Amino acid sequence: MDTEGLVEVWRRILAPSGTSWVLFEHGTCVVLKEPAGDLAGQASGILGEFGPVHVGSPAGDFNVLTLKDDLGWLVTGHHPDVVTHVALDEPVDPSHLAVGIHGRGKRHQDGTDLNVVHVEDRRPATD
Repeated sequence: MDTEGLVEVWRRILAPSGTSWVLFEHGTCVVLKEPAGDLAGQASGILGEFGPVHVGSPAGDFNVLTLKDDLGWLVTGHHPDVVTHVALDEPVDPSHLAVGIHGRGKRHQDGTDLNVVHVEDRRPATD
């Protein structure tokens, strides 16, 4: 899925929450419940710490949530605000285990590359 498609999926998922969020190249989103300063920097700090996978530790754990409207899946990890999107056409095997491992791998790539592709700043405007 291209960046524009990923941004639209995340907007559909997060619009009701009104929270700020940052999207990384491989589909991982960091939701910023307490946004402050440079949002890309704040999200990169979180993902740099909680994105890379360390098998046998909590960083290797994941959970898979199926999205409505054929939007794919969300793969969560050990940080509640770090979530990775997996599109329907990505995994060869649509089982939750295969989707979870695929999403965890994408989170690992994002957590090591830290390439921000979109920032959604939902903070109230200040004058």
